[in-house]
Amino acid sequence: MLNFRANFKTMFTILHDFTSCYIQSFITEMVQCVHTLQAISPPFPMNEETEYSHLLSLREQINYHNYRYNVLDDPIISDYEYDRLLAELRTLEAAHPAWITPDSPSQRVGGTPVEKFEKVRHPAPILSLGNAFSFDDLRAWVERIARVDERVLTTTFTVEPKLDGLSVVLHYQNGLFVQGATRGDGEIGEDITTNLRTIKALPLKIPVPSSSPSPAGGENAPSLVIRGEALFFLKDFEALNQRLAEAGEKTYQNPRNTAAGTLRQLDPALTASRPLTLLIYQIVSGEGDLPKTQLDTLATLRTLGFPTPPVYHCQTVDEIFPILEAWALKRETLDYEIDGMVIKINDHALFRDLGFVGKDPRGAIAYKFPAQEVTTTLHDIGVNVGRTGVLTPFAILDPVEIGGVIVKQATLHNFDYIAEKDIRIGDRVRLKRAGEVIPYVIGPVLAARSVELPQYVPPTHCPICGQPVENPPGEVAWYCVNAACPEQLVRNVEHFVSRGAMDIVGLGIKIVEQLIAEKLVNDVADLFLLTRDALLGLEGFADKKADNLLASIEASKAQPLGRLINALGIRGVGAVMANDLTRHYPTLDALAATTLEALQTIEGVGPNTALAIVDWFARPRNRELIAKLKAAGVWPVAETRVVGAQPLAGLVFVITGTLPTMSREEASTLIETHGGKVTGSVSKKTNYLLAGENAGSKLTKAQELNVPILDEGQLRDMLQ
Repeated sequence: MLNFRANFKTMFTILHDFTSCYIQSFITEMVQCVHTLQAISPPFPMNEETEYSHLLSLREQINYHNYRYNVLDDPIISDYEYDRLLAELRTLEAAHPAWITPDSPSQRVGGTPVEKFEKVRHPAPILSLGNAFSFDDLRAWVERIARVDERVLTTTFTVEPKLDGLSVVLHYQNGLFVQGATRGDGEIGEDITTNLRTIKALPLKIPVPSSSPSPAGGENAPSLVIRGEALFFLKDFEALNQRLAEAGEKTYQNPRNTAAGTLRQLDPALTASRPLTLLIYQIVSGEGDLPKTQLDTLATLRTLGFPTPPVYHCQTVDEIFPILEAWALKRETLDYEIDGMVIKINDHALFRDLGFVGKDPRGAIAYKFPAQEVTTTLHDIGVNVGRTGVLTPFAILDPVEIGGVIVKQATLHNFDYIAEKDIRIGDRVRLKRAGEVIPYVIGPVLAARSVELPQYVPPTHCPICGQPVENPPGEVAWYCVNAACPEQLVRNVEHFVSRGAMDIVGLGIKIVEQLIAEKLVNDVADLFLLTRDALLGLEGFADKKADNLLASIEASKAQPLGRLINALGIRGVGAVMANDLTRHYPTLDALAATTLEALQTIEGVGPNTALAIVDWFARPRNRELIAKLKAAGVWPVAETRVVGAQPLAGLVFVITGTLPTMSREEASTLIETHGGKVTGSVSKKTNYLLAGENAGSKLTKAQELNVPILDEGQLRDMLQ
């Protein structure tokens, strides 16, 4: 028996590196063998065989839920449940690195940066299409190809959207994704396999079942080369630009160029950080019986788990035209950009027999929609001030119609963009509007610049309040850092009264706007000067509402110093850092008197944040604000911490999710008063993660780093 078990382990060690299909079969047989052994000997403990079987099950479940979310847009589990499955898989693979395979869902995060992309020869030409710009052009196309082959007169057609992204070619062997490339020149492309793996809509293994999780791949799984388009959904593209703008980084002009640039990043981690997706529409080559029509091709691709574009089947050319008219209007409401529709001969055999004209196949044509790009004159450049103080330039234009809309203004992204494109006031500029996206200036028409125009210089002072602006080193954004700037005032007050800051109950955004409109509040300190008579003079206020609001404002004066520092809205200073600052500066006066050098000695305070703090307190209007707060009795002093035996001394915590009985702020205070420290992100220095419901990426990171995870009850046990 002992020899058998030893041999059993040896067999498993040798065989577990084989392909997953053979391993699955092998494990099934071994489990049956174990059941037989249990009848004559003690049962096996949890071992590698069962762990590996569980790993395969996790991969199948995650692939299935990826398919439900990214292809069907119909998830059946929450993000939290999905994250738990993925974290469990990563933990298991971390314990057994030899079990990690390229098709594992854990391998979508990107790999090691490359120095250059290798070249890939496509198994068949990846062709471009000829264009049609009118219904007459389409009729002429049909007449031309009918003269080549009269079967065209009785054939049918498919109509699909012409996707405006980056064309990619994907290779699958025995159901496993093994290589991906750009279209290149149609014959040779660039190998971007590692970058493509990061796209969640791309199956790493096929077929993916459409109804329930089951093993994928195997000896009957297809070997295919397919073609599709990598693109951004517009909402994801806008969210990416917003995230970059808030971080002070460079934003992108349009989804198509951004998709192309994202997939051609030499560092796959950058690709993984951007929400690309895919739509697949062609089988380039493959083994066995392939679909005979384009309609069947798309149906087969959908069955295999690939996301595909919508398709229409038309019996005659006349049936095509209403579809084109409908989609010319529908493009305004689509989730992704298109620039036309593709009409194809449905019968693949006829398509091939029709041959080519140059590099364009005769059997398909692209109907191009009217351009959503025009030229007009740039009269001036205006500047908006956002709620975070970011200055955003916009173009003031000679009115022009584009996509059925009269456009007078358009975005210019940021000041670096103006400089890079050399856009000057008085230029003839190219303007684009795609879907519902705000129109933007592509660049100047340099040939139309007949006289020398002065280069545009970014403002040195806020156009609203007149205070100096700053451009932190390494950032694209320019900021107005005056807390009393009228353009920022509503959002600043909204942040000041929020739950994580001064927590003034009953002071919502509508009342904030009302107070500012009536000029009762010109900065956050004015909240503490409000009177009962002033509130009763406002629409919607009666005795009880006014009394309740004043009581809430008065109660907020008791908030600790960390809350007040956070409430001031200093760029780069959130709740965690605000609390850290109170350990070194017991009052706002002490913080205002500090230096750049002193701030940078505090863990977590970098040079940009230190500069933002010093600059904020150096502004005269901000100093006046602090004086008003002090005069109004809003002057908390940090408590002196008792030095002695504390159960959490020296321990670093991170908090995530919703706790049963405490807010995160209350939990932070509890931890810190018992000697612990709370930080905002999980790292190797983190001792514990305190997790509640709906924990997200911090939980996953903690599991990857094997950081112990506590619930609220376990934290309280530690304090005892």
